[in-house]
Amino acid sequence: MATKRALVVVDVQNEYVEGPLQVQHPPVDEAVAHVARAIDAAVEAGIPVAVLQHELPEGAPVFAVGSHGWGLHPEVEKRLRPEFKRATKQHGSAFTAHGLPEWLAEQQVDTLTIVGFMTNNCDLATAADAEARGLGAEVLSDATGAIHLANDAGSVSAADLHRTLMTLLHSNFAAVATTDAWIEAVRAGTELPKSDLGTSATKGRAEFG
Repeated sequence: MATKRALVVVDVQNEYVEGPLQVQHPPVDEAVAHVARAIDAAVEAGIPVAVLQHELPEGAPVFAVGSHGWGLHPEVEKRLRPEFKRATKQHGSAFTAHGLPEWLAEQQVDTLTIVGFMTNNCDLATAADAEARGLGAEVLSDATGAIHLANDAGSVSAADLHRTLMTLLHSNFAAVATTDAWIEAVRAGTELPKSDLGTSATKGRAEFG
């Protein structure tokens, strides 16, 4: 049976283009451009699209409802269509967005294609949550992005974090691919290849001992 996808555009908001949450890797402008390409390809193929926004109350330091940072990036805003599912959320997983699980069920979706921000927060949470709900997940590596992190537990660059999480996701939670590869699979009506934990562990041991 053919894969029934939905494209879930996660929090492509101005907050991630400027300020402390600015996506660092891949460069945010490049990532947004790939998000836009994915939306266009989904519309062309008749794939349902959900556009989500992280939302906090007025006066919050980030994502305050109605603020500039809360707003969608212009490249997403100008692509909105009446048939898109729009929803807001206050937690990491896209499944906490109001009405999204019900909408996915109505669309008979079995696979979420995840794009947007951030790799190290909402994308990771959504892919892991999909597994628990019996749904497949795809993550487009160049249409997502991470930030530099540092805290009492350590520090990691956005590039290292993004690469690590793409490897992690592909080992179990999601099929990871570029936007080009995903568009090709959509047009061919095929699934994206995905690894598994055993295979990834075997290859990892062979590489690192």
